[in-house]
Amino acid sequence: MKNLFAVLVIVAAVLGFSSLFVVNEGERAIVVQFGKVQRDADTGLPKVFEPGLHFKLPFIEQVKAMDARFKTLDGEADRFTTSEKKDLIVDTYVKWRISDFATYYLSTNGGNQRQAEDLLTRRVNSGLRAEFGNRTIKDIVSGERDDLMRDALIKSADSAQELGIEVIDVRVMQINLPNEVSQSIFQRMRAERQAVAMEHRSEGQEQAEFIRADVDARVTVMLADAERESRQIRGEGEAEAAGIYAKAYNRDPEFYAFMRSLQAYEASFANGNDILVLEPESDFFRYLKSLSGKG
Repeated sequence: MKNLFAVLVIVAAVLGFSSLFVVNEGERAIVVQFGKVQRDADTGLPKVFEPGLHFKLPFIEQVKAMDARFKTLDGEADRFTTSEKKDLIVDTYVKWRISDFATYYLSTNGGNQRQAEDLLTRRVNSGLRAEFGNRTIKDIVSGERDDLMRDALIKSADSAQELGIEVIDVRVMQINLPNEVSQSIFQRMRAERQAVAMEHRSEGQEQAEFIRADVDARVTVMLADAERESRQIRGEGEAEAAGIYAKAYNRDPEFYAFMRSLQAYEASFANGNDILVLEPESDFFRYLKSLSGKG
């Protein structure tokens, strides 16, 4: 009897512990019996257990606890095509949570989060691909990104309901061009900048030549004017000097002739090595022979 009683106690304890389960904070749980989700007898809806201590049928019902918190799906950047048939590399993230635990459990192979994220990624990317396909690159980068994300969120939320998932937000973090397209664009931009630089350089050279020619012309005119004025002044000076010489000559021709002879002597014998071969009766020496200049 004692052994039977002990066995009964052990069996009762095992059954008691097997009929209890705990749902942790931040989780929700459903009970599965023979592959079917337990439903509420009154409403017919799947029964979701809140955090706390709960009961179930031991060995028959299985508890599937799932994370009920907000989750972030931040996968690899994907390639999208615009309406211009231009490829873009887009990096996005999605905020989501489980809204229908029974549907989520059945559609994700027993609540497999990895599979759920894969399925959600396909649906979000499908919505984004449709939105990118309706817009040009200029539309996307110049102000329609908010509209794109809003429309993509609506499409993603509608399709994600089939998985028992509520999509809270869809955000486009970064948009880049593929490497091959970036290199092509950079080369085209470089060629365009070089063409503009060459055009500016040629215009600058043309203006420099025009300025240089204008300055050269002005310098030539100024030099010509200066040369003309200098010749005019020189002519006037020479005329004035000639007038002075004429007045001096007319006042005392003899003295004037004498001074001119002295100047000629000085200029002729300025260098001690100068040698003059003249006839003794030459007029050059007439004032050396007589003060009156008469032989």
